[in-house]
Amino acid sequence: MVQTAPQPSSPSVVKQDVQENILTPRFYITDFEKAAALDLSAQADGLEAMLAEMKADYNRFHFVRDDAFEQSWDHITGEEREAFLDYLERSCVSEFSGFLLFKELSRRLKGKSPLLAEIFSLMARDEARHAGFLNKSMGDFKLSLDLGKLTKQRTYTFFPIEWVLYTVYLSEKIGYWRYIIIYRHLEQHPEHHFYPLFNYFESWCQDENRHGDIFKALVRSQPQLWNTWKSRLWSRFFLLTVFVTHSLTVQERHTFYEMLGLDPTDFDTEVIRKTNETAARAFPVYLNVDHPQFFPRLHRCSDRNLQLKAIDAANPPKLLKWLRKAPHLLGIIGDFLRLYLIAPLNAEHLRDEIH
Repeated sequence: MVQTAPQPSSPSVVKQDVQENILTPRFYITDFEKAAALDLSAQADGLEAMLAEMKADYNRFHFVRDDAFEQSWDHITGEEREAFLDYLERSCVSEFSGFLLFKELSRRLKGKSPLLAEIFSLMARDEARHAGFLNKSMGDFKLSLDLGKLTKQRTYTFFPIEWVLYTVYLSEKIGYWRYIIIYRHLEQHPEHHFYPLFNYFESWCQDENRHGDIFKALVRSQPQLWNTWKSRLWSRFFLLTVFVTHSLTVQERHTFYEMLGLDPTDFDTEVIRKTNETAARAFPVYLNVDHPQFFPRLHRCSDRNLQLKAIDAANPPKLLKWLRKAPHLLGIIGDFLRLYLIAPLNAEHLRDEIH
């Protein structure tokens, strides 16, 4: 439960960087010329319709802070305060990462692929709105991110445009399921609704779903992303990578989910199941999450990651740290490979049934 005893207020802190680890959201660049050359004709009508929906901007008035924020949040203390701030920070960096990528795609594609350039510009608008809203929420807890400094200081990771299409589709859809599951849970259990940000999650997930639908159309516009043996292997890889990352992150933030009255493992399982079902609409294969080894191995990766964090926190000498971490790292890699070898399910034969 969240503590209720008020604490003395403290001055605001502006962070200019974030702690880097394997789960920290990355900033990305891609092959902009190849993105501009994508043939969109197979999905042109759908993309035009989604552009019109983006222009309508149904959420333009939804992300306005109301009076519910105008109070002190010093009563949220200790581990719970730290867990919530970690959630806000990582979410803010993730949204800002999307903004930077979409903004640069829009700029580079202008005049070369006008339809895509405009779509990416409007998606950048949404991501900037989300990042700003999250940063203001951090400000309620006397902390904020200097996003301008972050833009200049972070290392940018190159992803081929094909990887961008796969991973952004999955990140938007898994984001949708995270937000809507939390929102519906808090509707049923208002006693766990400890901060007004959660009132906005329904509008938030609409943006995530809309962005995901755009990337679904982009994936389906490129036959090489769903109609080849390589695409089946890549789809399987990115699905598993996103799901493992999600499980590790949820268990690292277990205190936050417990504050919401959610069981972290049950929440993780439901999000993965729903996202996997949704991915069958875009990808040629989806994962067999009902295989008896799937979730046990996935959650074992999470347990091993927590052991790695405990070793880092103990701060032993470097050689001893490496020796202690090696079995856990090898175990995660081994479980990932075993999970990858579980035969996936064919999504293409469901194409007429899944819309």
